[in-house]
Amino acid sequence: MSGLALKGPYWVTVRQHRRALWSVGAVVALSLACVGGLGLWDAGIPGTNQDNGYTLLRWGMEFFSQGVIYLPLLAGVFVAGPMVARELESGTYKLALTQSITPGRWLASKLVTAGTVTVAATLALMAVYALGLSRVAGDYQFTWDERGTYEATGTVLVAYGLLAVAVGALVGQLVRRTVVAMAATGVVLGVVQLVLTVLRWDFLPVRTITGPYGPTLLIPETAMYVDSGLISTTGQRLPGWYCPEPLDEGGICRADADIAAQYIDYHPASVFWPTQLIETGIVLALAALALLAAFRLLSRRHPS
Repeated sequence: MSGLALKGPYWVTVRQHRRALWSVGAVVALSLACVGGLGLWDAGIPGTNQDNGYTLLRWGMEFFSQGVIYLPLLAGVFVAGPMVARELESGTYKLALTQSITPGRWLASKLVTAGTVTVAATLALMAVYALGLSRVAGDYQFTWDERGTYEATGTVLVAYGLLAVAVGALVGQLVRRTVVAMAATGVVLGVVQLVLTVLRWDFLPVRTITGPYGPTLLIPETAMYVDSGLISTTGQRLPGWYCPEPLDEGGICRADADIAAQYIDYHPASVFWPTQLIETGIVLALAALALLAAFRLLSRRHPS
């Protein structure tokens, strides 16, 4: 077992941030206790009100869905501030460099520790989320395309965690001020997540169904609605449900109006994994670039 013990800068890193690491474990355990307990209540423990159990479970899962979105941000902020910038700001990193430890190994110990804990905690929380989702899946706000559920049931959340660690290491070195580095990292990660959230449903083409104007068009129950509207006789798509006045007695377009059909754009549930893998690839590529920049910056400022 002694061979498995942490040594050198890895032991120092874990020792320095042991309280934060214990806090991560406590959060995972608390999440499991809450979701598991509410799930059992909802499943029907004799003598309990199942409706109340389901209501509380659903409320808890809504909170959980929002929380997992910000999980990578918290990891990045911690790496940028307490792990990197604070040591550079206070000068304590110099002590490590006097112990026959190269700057690269010093930074690597922090990134490996942070990355391992981030991935492990993310996977554990995703497992807890899946446990709760099994009771509310398909409900409003818990479909495959909803924010929170989308991140927590695929691969992108782990990728964002690794990106956060890499960005935190880079920004922490660039800023070298604890609070400012934490704030800057939060902004960078927030912008990346926002941009990719807006773009993710454009990675793959939508499917379209058309039909005569009037009857309701239906998309598959599990599909994600994207857009709908009318099509003119020239094939032009008209915004929304535009229809020239006056309408006929039934409140719909007159027969002589320039309307040929209606359409609905949607994504089928089958695009979930392709979209996840595309976004994961983009995020991991950004993480690799940030990691490379972090080590190059370190070697330039502190040549071995």
